[in-house]
Amino acid sequence: MQVILGVIFHFIGGFASGSFYIPYKKIKGWAWESYWIVGGFFSWLIVPPLAAWLTVPGFADIISHTDSATLGWTYLMGLLWGIGGLTYGLGVRYLGVSLGSTIILGLCSVFGAIIPSVYYDLFPKEGKDTFTLMLHNQWGQFVLLGILLCVVGIIICGKAGTMKEKELSNDKTVAEENKDYRFGLGIVVAVISGILSACFNFGIEAGKPMAEIANHTWQASHPGQGDFLFSNNVPYIVILWGGLTTNFVWCMVLNARNKTFNNYTDKKTPLLKNYLFAALAGTTWFLQFFFYGMGESKMGNGASSWILHMAFIILIANTWGLVLKEWKGVSKKAFGTVIAGIAVIVLSVLVVGYGNKIKPKPKAKAELIKPTIKTNQ
Repeated sequence: MQVILGVIFHFIGGFASGSFYIPYKKIKGWAWESYWIVGGFFSWLIVPPLAAWLTVPGFADIISHTDSATLGWTYLMGLLWGIGGLTYGLGVRYLGVSLGSTIILGLCSVFGAIIPSVYYDLFPKEGKDTFTLMLHNQWGQFVLLGILLCVVGIIICGKAGTMKEKELSNDKTVAEENKDYRFGLGIVVAVISGILSACFNFGIEAGKPMAEIANHTWQASHPGQGDFLFSNNVPYIVILWGGLTTNFVWCMVLNARNKTFNNYTDKKTPLLKNYLFAALAGTTWFLQFFFYGMGESKMGNGASSWILHMAFIILIANTWGLVLKEWKGVSKKAFGTVIAGIAVIVLSVLVVGYGNKIKPKPKAKAELIKPTIKTNQ
């Protein structure tokens, strides 16, 4: 029952993530950087502390009493993830919801699984899994097979993207409907985004001490009721401060370069609707991790939870791509190619997830950073 609930929570989170960009498409007369940062204020600054206030008593005290090393690493991972999140928006803009989300999230899934193991091969640390260890164990071999499948799937999707670009260029009507589509630039942005977006998962691990304090506090007052559903809502705040920093700086640079500061007050645009749609997009975006934390608390495996979360996002994003007719006007061959690529990427995510599932659980859970919480004497 716990696993079923975890899957349901991850599906809801995946639906939120795969759907959040849709309200942005309703915004009229604003540049990308303007609606992205307005939505971002809700995603990264307004909604996260509100969610923590509603679910975690004393969340501010937990953050203020956490040691600077934990806060620093959590913030740094958020800062790097912020670049991935920023380029995610650009990747979806240039490639579309379907192709952009598939490539970015596929890369995010596999890099989130492989980067730590390579790092610990170079800089060994007790209790940490290395790439060499993965090569010589069944669970690790499944993870590596999944990564290989993901690369194959991305290559197939890339082939579909070049086919789409060629076909769109030959149809002026369809090309006008897809005026933002730029495969070459989009694929570069998508690769950067996919790699750096994995840092959110690293941020969750870095902020685990804060989540554990929230969990232990809740368990003390609710004995025998299992793990706290909302413990991750505390480290999210710090991670998303880092994401806000990156995105705010870049969007302000773009506002200045493109002279689009007037978007925020331009009465020639439907201002109220634009702000409401941006707020809806930003809030929907945060809900993905709100439900991710609930799912992880039920499934008890952060790696498998991350992979499952990504699989649902890929499926939902591509469903929206079909609904929005992003592949309208392309040949059956091109459409069939992207469907094949998506299927291979989803399969790769599930294979990685299975590898993590059969991995033997350690006797003592290793932490990225030791939980050192300052206390008032």
